[in-house]
Amino acid sequence: MSRAIAVAPDFDAVPSASHQPNVTVSAAPGTDAVVGVLVPAAGEAPHGLPTRAELDAAGFTGARGTTLLLPGTPLQIAVGIGDPATLTSDAIRDIAAAYALAASGQARLALRLDTLTEPSLPVEWFGAAVEGIVLARYEFTALRPPVGTPLDEVTLVAPVDLIDDAATAARRSATLARATCISRDLANCPPAHLSAARMGEVAVALGAEAGLVVETFDRDQLLELRCGGLLGVNGGSHDEPRMIKLTYAPDSPTGSLALVGKGIMYDSGGISLKPADGTHATMKNDMAGAGSILAAMLTLRDLGCRTSVTGYLMCTDNMPSGSALKMGDVITARNGTTVEVANTDAEGRLVMMDALVMAAEQQPDAIIDMATLTGASMRALGTLVAGVMGNDQGVIDQVLAAARATDERAWQLPQERAYRPQLDSDVAHLSNLGGPNAGAITAALFLEEFVDGTPWAHIDIAGTALADPPGGWRPRGCTGFGARLLAELALTFHR
Repeated sequence: MSRAIAVAPDFDAVPSASHQPNVTVSAAPGTDAVVGVLVPAAGEAPHGLPTRAELDAAGFTGARGTTLLLPGTPLQIAVGIGDPATLTSDAIRDIAAAYALAASGQARLALRLDTLTEPSLPVEWFGAAVEGIVLARYEFTALRPPVGTPLDEVTLVAPVDLIDDAATAARRSATLARATCISRDLANCPPAHLSAARMGEVAVALGAEAGLVVETFDRDQLLELRCGGLLGVNGGSHDEPRMIKLTYAPDSPTGSLALVGKGIMYDSGGISLKPADGTHATMKNDMAGAGSILAAMLTLRDLGCRTSVTGYLMCTDNMPSGSALKMGDVITARNGTTVEVANTDAEGRLVMMDALVMAAEQQPDAIIDMATLTGASMRALGTLVAGVMGNDQGVIDQVLAAARATDERAWQLPQERAYRPQLDSDVAHLSNLGGPNAGAITAALFLEEFVDGTPWAHIDIAGTALADPPGGWRPRGCTGFGARLLAELALTFHR
């Protein structure tokens, strides 16, 4: 029997699945909304605002991301954009986030983008603005009422000739922002409220609404599937593991992807227990890869994705007990590969190896895995950039392009096969741990052993899964990193 604390059957553990603001594009702000007005760092202030001299006297320079509340009717907020010639979609996302936070006590927002007419106003900026506003105002409310004011309505003001195209971009980004919020909800949810079994229930409920076929596999079924990695890591737990398989099958698909996600609902380190410090409190987010895959796949039907996508979420906690996996134990993957367990805290690669084998058996055009896998990736790239490795440069390039498009930043690390001997074992085909250096690369080399030559890319989100430091559209807590990136990749994927 699961020890998970009961959660209401209406899936309130994922409030972002049902509670999102209404997003519209209009030629006017409407009534009862606080109006954001974009102000450059030089030149005359937009019509309806105080003069440049008056803004200067109030200490408002128009530098990018600065804000100034202007009392009146309607309530207005001046939002600095710096030099308009340097604006990009990423900059607009950040600027919109600054505006949303300055209006944190308001439920109805209207941001005027119609003043950005020189030299042009790309429709993509409307989508970026939606993401900045919605993501900045995110709050995890599954276990307590909101502290801030929830957003009810977001209006973007556009020139009349752009309204239709801007509305399309805004709707697309509202769907992507919702996915990030769902991924944040899942990662922020404490492990007693979101066990592996519960994750399966959430996937079934949300997947059915999004047109996905969802299958869950319990311990007995995993034994039949020979998933020795997931079962081995689950050995120390009182809670059952789950493999959750998600299938999105559009008519006449243009390509096929398989996504594999690490779903460690809580990672104590197992027998290789983690230090008794703040690390433990963050380990509820060790399922962020699986959460982002689920959230991304929920968008595919609404966004008209033409790529068929299969997701494998490998879910369990990693706990110490008398039945836990031990250092020196040898477990067997689905494909017969034996693995010596040199460290039970290198468990993510163990739960994913069976799914990578199953994904390769499906013969997709590419496999992408996403995991909070190594502290080494975080040490190398920090908390804003994910590591990307793989065996196919074309697939890696598509991942990096999706990262640029969504501002979920990623950087390619070398899949340096000279390090592969570090994974040799005296008693098994492989060890689950390499040497003291290049840990992100040796972890990727381990995963590559199970893709059977299928084009593959690995995304290590250990650093990016938690906002450290928080700010802008990345508020405190789990970031939901990867949900928008993976959705963008599926939408643009080509063989």
